[in-house]
Amino acid sequence: MYNKNIPQTTSTTLQQQIASLTSCIERARKVLQHEQRTNHQDQAIKPGGVEAFTRNWCAEVNAICQSAGLDPAPLQHFADHLKDYHQRDPMQRATNLRAALATLNDLAAIKQELAQPQEHTLSAHAPHVPHSSQVTPPRVAAAGIDTPGKRSSTPTRFPAAKEPAPRVASTPASTSASTPRYKKSIEELKEDIPPAIPNPIQLEAGMTPGHTSLTLLSADITAVPGVGPTAANKLRSLGVRTVRDLLYYFPREHRDYSRLEKIAHVPYNELTTTMGLVWEAKTLRTQNGRSRTTAKISDESGSLNVTWFNQPYLLKQLQNAQGNYIVVTGIKQRFGNRVDFNVRSHELPEQGDLLNTGRMVPIYPLTEGLHAKSLRRFTKYVVDRYATMVPDHLPPTVIEMGHLMPLPTAITQYHYPDNEEQRATAQRRLAFDELFAMQLGMQERRSRWKHEGPHGRAFNLYHDRIFLTPPEPNMIFDHEQPASLVPALTSSTLWSVIENDQPLEGTLPFTFTPAQHRVIREIFGDLAKTEPMSRLLQGDVGAGKTAVAAACLLMAALNGYQGAIMAPTELLAEQHARSISKMLEPFGIHTVLLTGSQRQRERQQARISLESGEAAVAIGTHALIQDDVIFRSLGLVIIDEQHRFGVEQRDALRQKGLHPHMLVMTATPIPRTLSLTLYGDLDISIIDQLPPGRIKIITRWRTGTRRNEAYTKVLEQVLEGRQAFIICPLIEESDSLAAKAAVTEYERLRREVFPNQRLGLLHGGMKAAEKDQIMNSFRNHELDILVATSVIEVGIDIPNASVMVIEDADRFGLSQLHQFRGRVGRGKHQSYCYVLSADASVQAQERLGVFQETDDGFKLSEEDLRLRGPGDFIGIRQSGMPEMRIASLSDTVLIEQARAIAERLWQSDPYLRKPEHSLLRERMHLFWQNMMAN
Repeated sequence: MYNKNIPQTTSTTLQQQIASLTSCIERARKVLQHEQRTNHQDQAIKPGGVEAFTRNWCAEVNAICQSAGLDPAPLQHFADHLKDYHQRDPMQRATNLRAALATLNDLAAIKQELAQPQEHTLSAHAPHVPHSSQVTPPRVAAAGIDTPGKRSSTPTRFPAAKEPAPRVASTPASTSASTPRYKKSIEELKEDIPPAIPNPIQLEAGMTPGHTSLTLLSADITAVPGVGPTAANKLRSLGVRTVRDLLYYFPREHRDYSRLEKIAHVPYNELTTTMGLVWEAKTLRTQNGRSRTTAKISDESGSLNVTWFNQPYLLKQLQNAQGNYIVVTGIKQRFGNRVDFNVRSHELPEQGDLLNTGRMVPIYPLTEGLHAKSLRRFTKYVVDRYATMVPDHLPPTVIEMGHLMPLPTAITQYHYPDNEEQRATAQRRLAFDELFAMQLGMQERRSRWKHEGPHGRAFNLYHDRIFLTPPEPNMIFDHEQPASLVPALTSSTLWSVIENDQPLEGTLPFTFTPAQHRVIREIFGDLAKTEPMSRLLQGDVGAGKTAVAAACLLMAALNGYQGAIMAPTELLAEQHARSISKMLEPFGIHTVLLTGSQRQRERQQARISLESGEAAVAIGTHALIQDDVIFRSLGLVIIDEQHRFGVEQRDALRQKGLHPHMLVMTATPIPRTLSLTLYGDLDISIIDQLPPGRIKIITRWRTGTRRNEAYTKVLEQVLEGRQAFIICPLIEESDSLAAKAAVTEYERLRREVFPNQRLGLLHGGMKAAEKDQIMNSFRNHELDILVATSVIEVGIDIPNASVMVIEDADRFGLSQLHQFRGRVGRGKHQSYCYVLSADASVQAQERLGVFQETDDGFKLSEEDLRLRGPGDFIGIRQSGMPEMRIASLSDTVLIEQARAIAERLWQSDPYLRKPEHSLLRERMHLFWQNMMAN
């Protein structure tokens, strides 16, 4: 601020300038404080009001600054705050007046600068002096550390210095002139500090020239004024440990209390915000012992009685506020002849910026003992002072391509938005950051898997061993096998595979659909490359994914390599083992099953077969990734229902081989936006066609007394020789509670509804042997009806089952209901699905109505994502991907944009190694570290 090029004035002139500037500052302070005391009516200053005084005062101070060679920039800020003062409402005047008073502190700093011209080149780097040693200089106000709840509109201003200043040792407490020089300015500052909040200088106390904005952002949360040990512990329980954490502790929503109604226009029975002068306050006791604090407020349109229940401590605050404005949010109601405004939230503008009403108010997640108003005070303090210190990790090119708000502005506007438009723009920027970090991580995973380390296995493609009709010539990929990769199966196993020259399709009771042909060729195109395959195979229920998996496993065996299928449940693993073994049996391929509940002897035999190469295919659960399971040469990994596995589990199975090919399968159709996010590192193939001749399942939604229609249909089908499923309501996530509910329902059905039929019970709390016994009994038609929990969602193939009844169907999502429905309709008989609900919500009714009308799994998945949101869709937390804090996985446009920009950036700078991308690289890795930790 100080201009060294201006000739230095004499001592006498200097003293005169200091005296003149001091007089002007004190005069302005008194005038503005008098305007505050008269409730911002703009009638206390004659003639011309506040604006006329401001013009004259600024001209006078500007002349002093010019004669002393000082930068008069703070004067412009002072004038800007008070511009059009007479046109503003009282609340806006109050806010602007406080900002103008804060600007006077900058002018006080000029006065100190003028008094010590020999220190001008050093002041920008001078250390702050701790509380304990001497009185703190008022320069903290100029540096942006103003009073809590009061955001200074002026930026940090230090004296100009053309070269870096040297370090200066701190002055001892006893040094003369230090304390007197700052004592008066401290008293001036205290006039604007609310007495209930500590002096806000802890974060900067004791700073040295080596401190940076990163140091402040990493400061412990206890450095924030008002955060004592108890509050700090509460915040730490929410994951907030540093100033940076608090900046990134975003509200879950905002409530718009910004519209102020005149008192006469406050409607009945609607949440409304109004403002008025407090005239009287009192506390009464009701007959039931509750306290009732009331106050009368008024504006030029009328008056209003406002009421707080059970908050007697407010009485003193309201009495002290008489004659001042109060902003209240609540509901106006009539009680007999009395009209009351029941207050939900209130604030006194004189105590600082409005945080709890009169604006868009942030609603933060809380914990017991941490109050909303306290948390808002903490976040407002930190946002006002330190949001601008957060470095923007996005390079300017990305910000420009995405039309994004700068990060510091986005943080500020998402906590305390000026309006809805600013909040939405800030949310879009923060959501983009999450999606962009995820997409960059996907690009990195894809690059490392495909391009790093030794080459994988390029398969020779024997199409005539798979298809009855060979594919088009341009779809054939025949490659020589690398000499270093010798087939690992035993000679007897390999010979039996080669000896049978019949195509797989010819051994099946059906032919491949065109969609199956297409995806098999897409997969084979990847298998023919040394670059390891990473592909997602999607298909609706009954689309034929298992046959595609069998074709891929056979191709691996024909090349002398082993294949593995990992399933999330033992039921699904056993189902795959039965189906795959049957399909590959004509080729002499030995298949082994590995599950956690196997007997030790069976497990040992399976391990020996895999390690020796005798077994060409392994099917199992998490047991496949145990350390004691060793493959002779694993060339193909298939992971079924991938969303139920974490990223680490998927990678663990990959590591069982030397860069094996990987195919991920799911029977849960996934919307495109979600697949781009969940499986951004995979290529995608879709079986979008069902086998011909399948009879459409009749779906009916029943409520109330019509529920019995479902039981009637079950009995009718059982008497005709078919079987039925009844799914019990999922009351709790706990297996034990769900099992208890299933047992209760099973007993009711067995006694009251189907006393003459054979019922079985299946739930997640059973031992594996019990489950196997029940499923075998049902498969062998020793049971008529199977009562079960959601454990049968996937992996059950009973062609004779023709009825599915789902109790309390409103508790399930559309995709899960579709999976249940897919357990029937697998035979030659007409099948039925009944969804039953009692008191379904409006949204649940809409969901069940869609389910009744639609049997397309992909359409249902899109609708499920729209209705329930991504947080509940297919259990995203189980997928290894955290739930987005800001981003919505249903935001198709933003996801597509983040993916496109990520791909473009990755192509120009793989692994983000350029210096300008270092912050972005750190951000990406931090995001994925948090994901893996979750």
